[in-house]
Amino acid sequence: MSPRIEPEAGPPGRHAAGLFGPAATRRDGNGHALHAPVLVLNASYEPINVCAARRALVLVLKGIAMTEEENGHFLHAARIAMRVPSVIRLLEYRRIPHQSRALSRKNILLRDRNTCQYCATVLSSGELTLDHVIPRSRGGSSTWENLVACCHSCNRRKGNQFPGEAGMKLMREPRAFNLHTSRHIMRLMGRSDDKWRKYLFY
Repeated sequence: MSPRIEPEAGPPGRHAAGLFGPAATRRDGNGHALHAPVLVLNASYEPINVCAARRALVLVLKGIAMTEEENGHFLHAARIAMRVPSVIRLLEYRRIPHQSRALSRKNILLRDRNTCQYCATVLSSGELTLDHVIPRSRGGSSTWENLVACCHSCNRRKGNQFPGEAGMKLMREPRAFNLHTSRHIMRLMGRSDDKWRKYLFY
């Protein structure tokens, strides 16, 4: 039986409340609440990451984290209705290295906030590609400093040229995705979720 997401209809049962907590407030009509963003706190309540609600539920079920805030929706499985979290906290303190995140398409788009770095258009992940600022054919490498989010139109326009040659300009200089960048993005996301704010703005 496939899980079903429903809005909260009344006071939570003891079992559900003990299992889950924070969840992202976004939810669409197709039941995609499991893909909503969840704020992850260290055991010290320091914000350290954002993950999908599905991952947050797994961490809670495994006893790695506990729910601090809920989003008002339930995940209905075969035998239990579970709360979808909006904010979770790790039960054991994790040391977070001050080094860059793994270089990946997902992290590049997150760093650039799903915004084409040439025309400033905000698009879904599927409508964006990655552009090598210095084309690979001209010595450019696949690094944080040389990869940016780009719409397909700008990607075709730029082609195998440097931005200046194509009459284009980057919105900002691309940099590695570090802890400071992560926290800045968390704060931007938290502006639309009141349940995140008390953990992000202090």
